[in-house]
Amino acid sequence: MTQQTPGPWPRVPCVGGVVVDAGRLLLVKRGHAPSAGLWSVPGGRLLEREDPRDGCARELLEETGLVVSVGGLVGTVERDAPAGGTYVIDDFLCTVEGPAPEPVAGDDAADAGWFARSDVERLASHGLLAPGVLDALAEWGVLDLLR
Repeated sequence: MTQQTPGPWPRVPCVGGVVVDAGRLLLVKRGHAPSAGLWSVPGGRLLEREDPRDGCARELLEETGLVVSVGGLVGTVERDAPAGGTYVIDDFLCTVEGPAPEPVAGDDAADAGWFARSDVERLASHGLLAPGVLDALAEWGVLDLLR
């Protein structure tokens, strides 16, 4: 679903799932633009008329193989879309249903895994974390949930 705003570029509604389990954060390595090859919160575009929470659960399942319960909105970010326009990404706090298995990369994710705080910070310091992810996680208090 694409919503038009004044001007020539679309605003594209997207969702992300912030999943913390046992002090670790779920991240995926993006397989496609934007940020191909970099680690980020799993997520993607909403389908037409899709409820954001349903879309978040769908994206997590597609990208990681994990079934999640989608909770409250933790924050919203805007990112430039590769072909023009803006991705408007609503990020939701999610919980894995049952014991958290190892994620399996799927859909447009090249890899997926659980990361402790030091791992997330190391990815960022080596330029391997998608732009803005560390700042958003810190602003939303997510880093404080990690060991």
